[in-house]
Amino acid sequence: MRYPTMLFFLLSIVVQGQERLVQGVILDEFELPVAEVYVYNTNSQKHVHTLENGSFSLIQNSVGDTLKLRLLGFEPEDIVLNERMLSGATTFQIKSKVFQLDEMVLQQELNPLQTIEKFDNTINPVNSSQELLQRVPGLFIGQHAGGGKAEQIFLRGFDVDHGTDVRITVDGMPVNMVSHAHGQGYADLHFVIPETMDRMEFDKGPYYATQGNFNTAGYIAFQTTDRFEQNKIKVEAGDFNTLRTVGLFNWSPKNDDEQFITAIEYMEGNGPFEAPQNFNRLNLFGKYKKVFDTQQFEISASYFKSRWDASGQIPERAVAQGIISRFGAIDATEGGETSRSNVNATFTKYLTANSTFRAQAYVSKYDFLLFSNFTFFLNDPVNGDQIKQYESRNLMGITSTLTNNYVVGGTEIDAKAGFGMRYDAVDDIELSKTLNRKTVLAYEQLGAIDETNIFSFLEAEITRGKLKITPGLRLDYFKNIYEDELAATYESTAETETLISPKLRLDYAATSNLNLFFKAGIGFHSNDTRVVVLQNGRETLPKASGADLGLYWKPVPKIFLSSALWILDLEQEFVYVGDEGVVEPSGATRRLGVDFSARYQMNDWLFLDSDFTYTHARSKEAETGEDYIPLAPKVTVAGGLGVDNLNNFSGGIRYRYLGDRAANEDNSIVAKGYFVTDANVSYTLSNITLGVSMDNMFDVEWNETQFATTSRLANETEPVEEIHFTPGTSRFLKASITYSF
Repeated sequence: MRYPTMLFFLLSIVVQGQERLVQGVILDEFELPVAEVYVYNTNSQKHVHTLENGSFSLIQNSVGDTLKLRLLGFEPEDIVLNERMLSGATTFQIKSKVFQLDEMVLQQELNPLQTIEKFDNTINPVNSSQELLQRVPGLFIGQHAGGGKAEQIFLRGFDVDHGTDVRITVDGMPVNMVSHAHGQGYADLHFVIPETMDRMEFDKGPYYATQGNFNTAGYIAFQTTDRFEQNKIKVEAGDFNTLRTVGLFNWSPKNDDEQFITAIEYMEGNGPFEAPQNFNRLNLFGKYKKVFDTQQFEISASYFKSRWDASGQIPERAVAQGIISRFGAIDATEGGETSRSNVNATFTKYLTANSTFRAQAYVSKYDFLLFSNFTFFLNDPVNGDQIKQYESRNLMGITSTLTNNYVVGGTEIDAKAGFGMRYDAVDDIELSKTLNRKTVLAYEQLGAIDETNIFSFLEAEITRGKLKITPGLRLDYFKNIYEDELAATYESTAETETLISPKLRLDYAATSNLNLFFKAGIGFHSNDTRVVVLQNGRETLPKASGADLGLYWKPVPKIFLSSALWILDLEQEFVYVGDEGVVEPSGATRRLGVDFSARYQMNDWLFLDSDFTYTHARSKEAETGEDYIPLAPKVTVAGGLGVDNLNNFSGGIRYRYLGDRAANEDNSIVAKGYFVTDANVSYTLSNITLGVSMDNMFDVEWNETQFATTSRLANETEPVEEIHFTPGTSRFLKASITYSF
């Protein structure tokens, strides 16, 4: 036996001498690391992607082989390997360039869907956190409370309310609030300064083990930048006494291993309403990052505060009878204020060129106060039906993740395992009846909430040839505690539940520019603690089971297409109850749909994009004809034409269409759709950029949000159920000036 063993040993030495390891790091022209670069050996046909610190490790290389370095937005590089490169770590450099869609090869992309985000970021820079959300194809939003409340979200046939079925994070920190005073999953993204965003990752459906609570219709993960391209001061002013100022500042040299940035944003405005919104918002942001040879540390802090008055949702009959105009108010005392402070720290250790450990910790202080009147004088003909929703919250969490990339017998495996927890302590969460904001007439609910979520996940991306299989498993444990402060004696109730969520994704690279995929999985949205512990029989963690079948395709170099057929079953729907201004659990539902997106780069400066979705959404437990899901979008279309840096001019025209949809279960009340067009143009001369934008350029009448609500006006003897709406803005002109240095 010793001779075969010796022969095997000698052959191993020979093979290692001919096919060796290449280790290196890829930097940009400012000597900053570049992540997700596709590194491909044309001889061995092996490939890897760089880690966040720009490092990579590739097997089976020989002297004379060619390495291709590819990443959209960077010049392609071809490197011929020499002995030095095979003998130790090597630094490679790539240079940034203008985005070119025809250079994209689907096979080289970690996630082809993110190409849409890269494309849109090139031609359609955002100026508000609302516009950040609308980057997701098929996602629509609506504001109906004076500009200060979180936007109502629509995605994949869901009226997501303010975030119930879309998981949103910023730098790994959750935006959605569990057991919120206004609605489960409430996701207020207004603490984000849009210019601080570097990239956005998103997908639809419950198919990722790393994404937990509220990931049913989809998830959105924002990542802030480590460095601004330039220091900037920007001032915007426009109709309705609108003012916005932004400052972006770098405090470190470009090529320094330490980066420190700060940003500030202030906004104010009255909106198109007859009763001024008196809206204002202040945002402060700072981030520090230190990079070492094999590790890095970053910490960010932010502060956000906003207040506003609102005209609320008005009944159609009040406008039709001439009692008020479309921009009038029945109760002009609505409004509120909110604030959030965050500290978020992440430590990353690069154990090897293929293995990374990451630990994150965050803490937030959050306050919320909202006054609303949905039904006017329905319940109290004397004082009116104004309600107050209030909470003061402390939120904290940790997440640890270990990733490891390795090769076994020609099969590439990228494994990821993680563990974490989130804890919410909500004091004095209140729902009360009030008069003119000042007087509490009666407490409906008053208590304290403790909610803990402990989770772990495992996911493995297994690639062999053209096929990639990604199984995943997630475990979530919840403990909900509610103390009823209205009880005569101390009363604290607790409930616990555990859920296992399996996931599976299949990707097949039919050609270098055609990728077929299948996704299936189980996700969930948790229930409000007050529902869990006070109403027996309600599901704590109602599940969502879904599947997608689709493709990514580049039929010609300058066109990118994405399409999917999908189904999603939900164990328990959350339905908005207009009479009470709350969201309540309902029965099981099913949604079937198709998504389609197209991106076309006509030339170096002209871009075209379009997104289309169709959804059939129905209750599984109601009779036919009475099984509509209120406000579930049926048809959405959005897109536009963009110009990027044509003789220093940039701009575009964009449209969005949301079709008619049922406002109640039998479709007897219809929420009317709308078609709105916006436009913008800017001109850059040296370090000055001048811009003009126009929202609703054709000045159409449209309802931004609408609900079927039963209400009674002061002069009415009987209640009426009909559409109550917040009007969308009339034509809205803004101008801006930006100084870069």
